[in-house]
Amino acid sequence: MAGPIGIFDSGYGGLTVYRSIQELLPEYDYLYLGDNARTPYGNRSFETVYRYTWECVRALFSRGCRLVILACNTASAKALRSIQQRDLPPLEDRHRVLGVIRPTTELIGEYTASQQIGILATEGTVASRSYPIEIERFFPQVQVIQEACPMWVPLVENREHQSAGADYFVQQHLDRILSRGPRIDTLLLACTHYPLLHDKIRHWTPDGIKILTQGKIVAHSLRDYLRRHPDIEAWCSKGGQQAFWTTESPAVFDPRASFFLGNRVADQQWDQ
Repeated sequence: MAGPIGIFDSGYGGLTVYRSIQELLPEYDYLYLGDNARTPYGNRSFETVYRYTWECVRALFSRGCRLVILACNTASAKALRSIQQRDLPPLEDRHRVLGVIRPTTELIGEYTASQQIGILATEGTVASRSYPIEIERFFPQVQVIQEACPMWVPLVENREHQSAGADYFVQQHLDRILSRGPRIDTLLLACTHYPLLHDKIRHWTPDGIKILTQGKIVAHSLRDYLRRHPDIEAWCSKGGQQAFWTTESPAVFDPRASFFLGNRVADQQWDQ
C-alpha cells in the first residue's frame, strides 16, 4: 500500500531541504517529523544520534512511510549506515532510508577547478569525517578541508542570523577555513540550517568562491532515484498532501517551522 514520503530532521533545518523537495516533486504526499524536543544532535555521541534517529524512522514507518529521507547531516553522518546495514535487512526489502550526504558528494567535485573544497558543518558532522570519506570515493583528487561552526545553528534558531553578532561568527569561521585552504574555490554548507546564513556567508567570502547549499541537490537526486527505482516510486502516494509533526509542543514548533519553511505551518505533536 502506498504512503507518504517521510522527511526527518533533528530540528528545523531539514525544512529547507523539504521545501526544495516539495517544490520539485509537488505531486507526492509528505510527512515531516522534527525531533525538536531532543535537538540539537550535532554534539551528541554516535550511539545517541543513531538511537534517536532510528526511533524516529520507525515512527515514520508506523505511519505508512516506506521511503524516509534523513534531511539532517548529523543523522546522515552518524546513523544512516547503521540503519541501512543493521536495521533495514530484517524488514525484507520493504523500506528505504536515504540521507543528504551521498547526493552531495556524488556531484561536488564537478564544481571545483582548484581541486580544493571547504566543508562548513556541525561538530558532529566534521568529527564523523563522512564528507572527506565519501568525496574521496567519487573524486580522489579533491582535497577536502573541514570547519566546525558550532555557533551557527543557535544563531539561526534564535533568529539572530541577520545580527551583527552573526557577522562576527561567520567571518571567524570563514577566515579559519580559508587560511587553511587558500586554494578553496567551493564551499559546501553541510548543515541544513546554514542556508539562512547564506547572505552573510556570501558577504564574507571572496568573489569567485562558489557557495553550495544542499536542498536542490538532494531534491534532484531524489527525483532521479525515483525514476531509476519505479518499484520504490510505487510505494509513494500522490495526493499533494503535507503533514508536519514534532516531538516538541506545536506552540514552540509552529512559528519556528514557519520561519524556516517560508509559509505558515500547522503541525501536530507526535504521540509515539
